[in-house]
Amino acid sequence: MRKLTVLSGGHGGARFIAGLWHGIANGVLPGVCDDAEITVVANTADDLWIHGLKVCPDLDTVMYTLGGGLDHARGWGRTEETWSIAAELVEYGVPQTWFGLGDRDVATHLVRTQMLEAGYPLSEVTAALARRWLEPRYGDRLRLLPMSDDRVETHVAITSTESPSGLEVVHFQEYWVRLRAEVPAEQLIFVGLEDARPAPGVAEAISGADLIVVPPSNPVVSVGTILGVPGMRELVRAATAPVVGVSPIIGGHHVRGMAEQMLAAIGVQASALDVGRHYGARSAGGVLDGWLVDAADAAAVPELERAGLAAAAAPLWMSSAETTAAMAATAIGLVR
Repeated sequence: MRKLTVLSGGHGGARFIAGLWHGIANGVLPGVCDDAEITVVANTADDLWIHGLKVCPDLDTVMYTLGGGLDHARGWGRTEETWSIAAELVEYGVPQTWFGLGDRDVATHLVRTQMLEAGYPLSEVTAALARRWLEPRYGDRLRLLPMSDDRVETHVAITSTESPSGLEVVHFQEYWVRLRAEVPAEQLIFVGLEDARPAPGVAEAISGADLIVVPPSNPVVSVGTILGVPGMRELVRAATAPVVGVSPIIGGHHVRGMAEQMLAAIGVQASALDVGRHYGARSAGGVLDGWLVDAADAAAVPELERAGLAAAAAPLWMSSAETTAAMAATAIGLVR
């Protein structure tokens, strides 16, 4: 296997991809060539315009993580960051200062915004940004693509006593950052998703892959929105490559983020078993051939197998590049 395609969200997906690359470099992935290439198709439904800037959180998290510029203590944004611009915005009393933009991070968003306003599509802008972050480390062997060039945004309906309808709709980032996902998500609204199309190169990355991987990203608002782009699910189902996924749920809880809240919003229980069944086996109209769960969820393996998935249990905590590479190796072994 030489061409690997990963459908990724932000932090969890980025850490998994780093481990996947470590596994390639050290020859520990079964059946994967030592000159293998990775194409990352990243979620863009978390994107927002704020303070006049286009911000793409998942694209940037993948780019910064793999390029060595992510602040791992926070899990987002740049290393050695300063906050002068954010402080000045507070002094001016502008709204939306709950979304923190560091000074170094602002430079990325300025470049992206200027290119978009000049008429370049997001895929070309992403390629230009990646030339700084990814090309020096990976050459042409790691490519980052947005799921779509079209504008897609996730919004969350929450209970509101001040609204006549009893609901208030906020952008996903406001739900996550300002509200800290501490209130129930009553409904998810994916604005623009039904009219979006896969970005250039995405269809080829899926149809031409030797292996497709669904990392431990949010199954609803990361991988779910990638698969929600019209035609994307069909591309994955029709691919000749095997498709393997890794559970983001361990022992009934997400490791990081808000998968539990998002799963509740669509009526899916937060368990490795139920998320695997939510994706479904390709043999039964779903998108997966294999599903790796944590050792804590080993009891789910027989039921997953009955659902048509090759399944196994292994430690899924991504504590280092080595442990993540081992996890990836076990997942690949399920569908090799």
